[in-house]
Amino acid sequence: MYKEYFGLEELPFSIAPDPRYLYMSEQHREALAHLVYGISSDGGFVLLTGEVGTGKTTVCRCLLEQIPENTEIAFVLNPKLTVEELLATICDEFGVSYPEGNTSIKVFVDLINLFLLDALSKGRKTVLIIDEAQNLSADVLEQLRLLTNLETNQRKLLQIILLGQPELREMLSRPELRQLAQRVIARYHLGPLSKKDTSAY
Repeated sequence: MYKEYFGLEELPFSIAPDPRYLYMSEQHREALAHLVYGISSDGGFVLLTGEVGTGKTTVCRCLLEQIPENTEIAFVLNPKLTVEELLATICDEFGVSYPEGNTSIKVFVDLINLFLLDALSKGRKTVLIIDEAQNLSADVLEQLRLLTNLETNQRKLLQIILLGQPELREMLSRPELRQLAQRVIARYHLGPLSKKDTSAY
């Protein structure tokens, strides 16, 4: 209705993240800079948190539009998975084949390691992005930490970006996840728009 009333060519508001409509406030530019830094770093975790609707996923989509061509990206949208399901999803995203049936964690990790080594040999970086990461279980987070152990003598093989609501920061403050928290190389929290930014938007 308001599309015709205001003479708009298309509906401006959607529940789907559309980078075309991302308003780059100072906060969003800073968040994007943290993600870009994460892409350029070797290994570890990058953490981007914020309440629902603050633009985390849209900022990440903006990142995907400007990453270097030599970057392999796996994007996990549904993190409510077991360890085995997560590893299978990572393999699916990277196009890594694995045996059907009850594949063990070791087999999954070995296959992912071979893929990462092959990517490195071809001069390609590898990045895993997980949205709604506050839904990850402690077991799955620990497995992700173990994936960041995959390395050569010179560098880590996998960069992981976690996007989530503020509960994710609380999760990573738990004693049992302190080793993962120590591997966070960059973190940023997106707050609500200021009055000035709301007016500009």
